[in-house]
Amino acid sequence: MVTGKIFDIKKFAVHDGPGIRTTVFFKGCPLSCSWCHNPEGIDHEEDLFFYRSKCIGCENCLESCPQNAIEMEDESIKINRDLCDLCNECAEACPTTALKIAGEKITAEEVMNEIEKSTIYHDTSNGGVTLSGGEPFQQFEFMKELIDRCKEKDIHVTVDTCGHVNAEKFESILDKVDLFLFDLKIIDEELHREYTGMGNELILENLGSLLKRGENEVIIRFPVIPGVTDSEENIRSILEFLSDFQNVREIDILPYHDVKEKYKRLGKEYDINETKTPGRERIERIKEKFEDEGYLVKEGG
Repeated sequence: MVTGKIFDIKKFAVHDGPGIRTTVFFKGCPLSCSWCHNPEGIDHEEDLFFYRSKCIGCENCLESCPQNAIEMEDESIKINRDLCDLCNECAEACPTTALKIAGEKITAEEVMNEIEKSTIYHDTSNGGVTLSGGEPFQQFEFMKELIDRCKEKDIHVTVDTCGHVNAEKFESILDKVDLFLFDLKIIDEELHREYTGMGNELILENLGSLLKRGENEVIIRFPVIPGVTDSEENIRSILEFLSDFQNVREIDILPYHDVKEKYKRLGKEYDINETKTPGRERIERIKEKFEDEGYLVKEGG
């Protein structure tokens, strides 16, 4: 029985590929982008969310925690995450869901049961299933099992990937994937490493081989992070890289938005606190640069 670890199954998703989709979010990612909008997807292990606004100070979690990792502070709780072993006892004891574990072990069959509940919506909207994360390739056997099961049911499969994946594994599933949502963030290798924790050589190689193959639909996803990805040099470099290929279906521009509150809930550091959402004029300017080269450009997924 093939199992994996996910942190969400989102039904009626409309920004993760064509039509109405069911998006499965995998735990674990090889990158640690400073602006990541799904930080609960970075680690393969579970994460504990704490919603301070929901806490009523009942102290049920203190009493239930076997590691004594929780204490009261300023009429709310404070979690010692070095002591926490993510046993879930506190979340189960919390009457207001102020504590919540992100991540669960699940079988491929259980995921398919959830997917098939929405088959009628997939069929009537030309939608399907999107495997996202995190990075689906981090759980390759689980991802492959889900792809195989979806294809047996004639369900459209989209894979949302950062591209930093084993080339052999990447190539092995190309015939089974209908659409790739492929993140392309930064062309400069040193800058990419600074902001994502990894170089981009493998990413560019995989994207190049995918586009050169020319048999899969590909949508490029470009996150607009002010002061990081939106420089004239980076956009020009992206256009130069893509100019060697002819089969990019579209480019989706993903404007940065502030998610520091989510990081606080996870007890994680947010590295780009001063970054602001890009203005309308800047977004339109970037769209024009891609459109001038003949690309269909959309804002959002």
